[in-house]
Amino acid sequence: MNWKSKPLRRKAGWSLQTKMIILVLVVVIVVLLVTNLLIGRNISKYTQQNLSLKVTDIARMVAHSDIVIDGMTGKRPERDIQTYASQTMELTGVGYVVVLDMNLIRKSHPDPKAIGHSFLDRKDAARSLLGEEYVSIAKGVLGKSQRAFTPVRDADGKQVGVVVVGIYLDKIMQEVRSSQFMVTAGIIIGLTAGLIGAFLLARHIKKILFGMEPSQIAQLLEERGAMLHSVDEGVFAVNRSGALTLVNSKAMDLLGEKAEFLLGKKIDSYSTQTIFEQVLEDGNPELNVEQNIKGVTVLANYVPVRVNGEVVGALATFKDLTEVKKLAEQLTGVQHYSDALRAQSHEFMNKLQVISGMVHMGSYKELDQYIQQTTGQHQSEVGFIVRRIKDPVFAGFLLGKFSSAREDGVEFLVSEESYLPEPKDPDILHDLIKITGNLINNAIEALQECDKKQVIVTLQYDCGWLLIEVKDSGKGIPREIRENIFTKGFSTKGENRGLGLFFVQQTVMELQGNIELRTVVGRGTSIQVKIPYEAKGDEV
Repeated sequence: MNWKSKPLRRKAGWSLQTKMIILVLVVVIVVLLVTNLLIGRNISKYTQQNLSLKVTDIARMVAHSDIVIDGMTGKRPERDIQTYASQTMELTGVGYVVVLDMNLIRKSHPDPKAIGHSFLDRKDAARSLLGEEYVSIAKGVLGKSQRAFTPVRDADGKQVGVVVVGIYLDKIMQEVRSSQFMVTAGIIIGLTAGLIGAFLLARHIKKILFGMEPSQIAQLLEERGAMLHSVDEGVFAVNRSGALTLVNSKAMDLLGEKAEFLLGKKIDSYSTQTIFEQVLEDGNPELNVEQNIKGVTVLANYVPVRVNGEVVGALATFKDLTEVKKLAEQLTGVQHYSDALRAQSHEFMNKLQVISGMVHMGSYKELDQYIQQTTGQHQSEVGFIVRRIKDPVFAGFLLGKFSSAREDGVEFLVSEESYLPEPKDPDILHDLIKITGNLINNAIEALQECDKKQVIVTLQYDCGWLLIEVKDSGKGIPREIRENIFTKGFSTKGENRGLGLFFVQQTVMELQGNIELRTVVGRGTSIQVKIPYEAKGDEV
């Protein structure tokens, strides 16, 4: 790995937004065209099959008609066959209904002048005289059509004629074109939606990247890298498993090795292993640690690297202690500059080195997510809870509720005015968690069938009293059951339930506090609990 800063070669070309739009459009077009090809073939095939079944069913219906059978056997006038065939054509919309006797003489025809004349395609009709039912495509007097042949049998089962029902091929093609039109309309809609979606996605990513192109981000990281390697300190970075991911020039000088022999190696090959493991495990920094690395006494600082509140690695800086002492003796003002530069390098190196690696690997999707997490880090759940909730046990409990609420699709909020000091008596935490936990669980369950799912928790400490409020955006509690919600075993959610609010009330009573229910049907429920709470450091 070469840590020398190289001038970035800019190449004229399409922007990231343009590339993304083109890529999405190409994918959408290819998918839609392939879909159209496959569906178009099936539509033509299935349309023809359906029309074939249609003419066959109509031919069977005509062949089993008493009018046709009696007309063919002389029990009624043959002209009734023509009348019935004409009515059938009008009702079913087929091209023609022709009834033939065993000599293939027409007894009905759309053109009355053709009645009494022989069926032209006697070869195609030959199998029907043998009692066979089939469908064929042929050109007759009325044009090219798809037609079904069905034998006519009398009451004794003897064949006395044949029914031929046909539908013109131009009508079949019209049906196919009508079906394909719907597919084409779907393709146009899909293409339009793909275009709009590609544009919005590209614009969103562009916004997240602060309007910068990947080449500009790479240049920015190169500049930051040059700044890092100009610092007169050694810098290590490791991932979660302890493998080295970054070693700057000064660190290589201290270790006496080249970068290609260090990167990817486990940090346990050096004396920094134990401290790195501790930082990775507990997430707490270790500052101003004196240690010996390959015979050189250094002053080291270890800090965790966090992504979305989770420790994903650690960063360490090393300074030759001998040099530090000499510089301190000669230039006392340099210490302030060094501290400022170190703080700056820590701030952007924890973030931008990860971005640099993602850019080089082309992991733009992960880069998108990481940038969002980084830019909104000051609003993260962990930071907010730690600032507002001073007891680590209760803070961890609330963070767990954040996760469980997300799994249930519930927006879980701790209000801005919340504050909980560390308790003087740690034993009260058990009761505090019991009260708050049951109220939160009950609120989340109340939102299962609601469109808006939100739970807001407020913790306010004032002069020896703690106010706990849990508010949900549910449907509220009907008036007829409000008096029973704190009763042991009462629940609207099934058997073996109804203990949570009962335990809350019992615990509040034991602590000599009070509980208040506020609910509006259709707007939600709020439960407030006020209990004695002595903060650590309060005067007696």
